[in-house]
Amino acid sequence: MDFIFIEGMRVDAHVGIYDREKAAPQTLEINLTFGVPDEAARDDDIAKTIDYAMVIARIRAELAERHFNLLETLGEYVIGLMLDEFRAPWVKISIAKLGIARGVHRVGVQIERSR
Repeated sequence: MDFIFIEGMRVDAHVGIYDREKAAPQTLEINLTFGVPDEAARDDDIAKTIDYAMVIARIRAELAERHFNLLETLGEYVIGLMLDEFRAPWVKISIAKLGIARGVHRVGVQIERSR
């Protein structure tokens, strides 16, 4: 299996349980790796792979419209998009809130799922 990765994607999203988190979107950093069919590279055909530009646009659009209490739920939602809509056979995601606690650069979750 071949893989595509998207690293360091910054997204403004509504996520959190605290009032300050519900008042305004937070910047999240998303790293995403997903499996793609081997024949895409063999045939040099974009139609046989997952278009990462479409993935990025879809994630940004969804996160602009929804609120999640937990990063875990947000992560599972994105993985569901990848597995169901984009038909990825395997997905790994890490999502981090940036500068959320004093003296801490990032706090986040990492989730891995397959079909």
